[in-house]
Amino acid sequence: MIRFNQFSLTRGTKPLFDQTSFTLNPGEKAGLVGANGAGKSTLFAVLRGELHADAGDFSIPPSWQIAHVAQETPAVDKSALDYTLDGDAALRDIEARIAAASAAHDGTAEAEAHAAFADADGYTAPARAEALLLGLGFTLEQTRQPVSSFSGGWRMRLNLAQALMCRSDLLLLDEPTNHLDLDAIVWLEEWLRRYPGTLVVISHDREFLDSVCNVTLHLEQRQIKRYGGNYSQFEILRAQQLALQQSAYEKQQKTVAHLQSFINRFKAKATKARQAQSRVKALEKMELIAPAHAASPFTFEFRQPDSAPNPMMVMEGVRCGYRAADGGEIPIVEGVTLSIQNGQRIGLLGANGQGKSTLIKTLAGTLAPLAGELRTGKGLQIGYFAQHQLETLRPSDSPLQHLARLAPDTREQELRDFLGSFNFAGDMATAPIAPFSGGEKARLALALIIWQKPNLLLLDEPTNHLDLETRHALTMALAQFEGTLIVVSHDRHLLRATTDEFMLVAKHRLQPFDGDLDDYRNWLLEHAAQQRAALKASEAPQAAAEGSQNRKDLRRQEAETRQKLSQLKKPLQTRIAKIEKEMDSLNAEKASLDAFVADPASYEAQHKARLTEAIRRQGEVAGQIEALEAQWLDAHEELEQIG
Repeated sequence: MIRFNQFSLTRGTKPLFDQTSFTLNPGEKAGLVGANGAGKSTLFAVLRGELHADAGDFSIPPSWQIAHVAQETPAVDKSALDYTLDGDAALRDIEARIAAASAAHDGTAEAEAHAAFADADGYTAPARAEALLLGLGFTLEQTRQPVSSFSGGWRMRLNLAQALMCRSDLLLLDEPTNHLDLDAIVWLEEWLRRYPGTLVVISHDREFLDSVCNVTLHLEQRQIKRYGGNYSQFEILRAQQLALQQSAYEKQQKTVAHLQSFINRFKAKATKARQAQSRVKALEKMELIAPAHAASPFTFEFRQPDSAPNPMMVMEGVRCGYRAADGGEIPIVEGVTLSIQNGQRIGLLGANGQGKSTLIKTLAGTLAPLAGELRTGKGLQIGYFAQHQLETLRPSDSPLQHLARLAPDTREQELRDFLGSFNFAGDMATAPIAPFSGGEKARLALALIIWQKPNLLLLDEPTNHLDLETRHALTMALAQFEGTLIVVSHDRHLLRATTDEFMLVAKHRLQPFDGDLDDYRNWLLEHAAQQRAALKASEAPQAAAEGSQNRKDLRRQEAETRQKLSQLKKPLQTRIAKIEKEMDSLNAEKASLDAFVADPASYEAQHKARLTEAIRRQGEVAGQIEALEAQWLDAHEELEQIG
């Protein structure tokens, strides 16, 4: 296991950890969360052996192989497939042994190396590497292309594939979803659930953390505190702990009251559509977790739009795309006919490269349509946010100078007050933005959009570079936004909480998607399974020998196969039944604990000891249920493979 005991570490003059202790057991999957600068990356450096304790100690099994994602990708000419295979260093060593033995004409050594190659699943390695690349969004053709031909984002995907290819005991992932679209994130979640080793992941994607992790490590005030359960369970447990402190409790009640006002408003508007119902549930969940954000750096709101044209915009037969240097057309999304009504809240789904960003640019007016008609309503005020907009900010200018250009006649104090609500206060408001982090620049870009009182928000991956707290503030602000919203995001929590309907960009066409994000996830997994099946079918050799066998032999073989399958399935079916019985018992206990903790009477002084024990046991039971669910899924997967 991984053990930190009274661990202390200082970087420069800043103490990051002070006599902190926690353990991580083999096979656990931990989400590492905390404010920027709390020491998450430093902890990774400690786990990799690059930094050592100033006091206390840290231990990890010496035989463990550690895998992490490289931050740099050399522009080499080897193919993406070969680059991914390099992640399996043990296999590459065996290949070198085979080559050396062959060159030395040492038949015995070569035979031993070939045996080791087979034992290491060397013959299946190219297929496994290919599956990793396809899952991360590469096409079959791209797996054969040189690494040097890929852009920065795709090279980071290659580094991720290489880390996943490594036969590791401990896998360290730092923001693995940053360069992935929703399709690849869903695939990665499935892969990590099956990963048998220990996982520690830093991520600002709460749904990703919820899906993958069964432990949460929270960094705060130079301590690392372990919580059983995923990120949502951590939020609830931490909120309950804060609720026991009177000062925090009083502050959280103001937050809850503020949230409840718009929750009630959305409940009144919600239809029976699954999307609207899921949005109400997400907002209700915000009420539960509000106390966990009592110490959030800031919250903000969108300003009331000056007008609300209806329809906002109409597209008829629009072809979205680019014009080549020679004057030719490069169409991306074709035949778009869409009427955007006031108050609509649309989430755009689809794989990278299908045209989501191109469609958003066309709506924003930064890209002219190749064909068709686009009409806008009178008084339309568009707020457009995309990652490339950060590049349009002037590095030598301050936040105040950026805002003053938009509002030259507004008093400086009013501008300062507005920037202060986005955490640009004091000297930070007048400092050049060149050294600002990506998150701070994204926050400034949002502030500039909000100042202009948009009635139509077009957001293309607005949460990139934002930490969990800032994402939470943005989600709350968007949920209260009075105008119309169209958003592209791989942050499913934000999509669930802020959109009412989804549209799918696939095969370069825009069409309504009848379902919620869970339906979309299932659609993606089914689509991926169909692609794998088609790939296998295209590569499978033509079976010729089967036709020569007579029917009697085939029936005999089928009977023998059924008997063997039955023998293999029986112990798995017994194990599944046992797991389900344990889960039923734990779920009953959890329901009882949840009811007790939710009862206001439980917070009275005479119940304090029992409440503390109930909260502790609640986290413990949640962790046990999570572990049993993982075992149940694994057993069912084995059963399906046998079948």
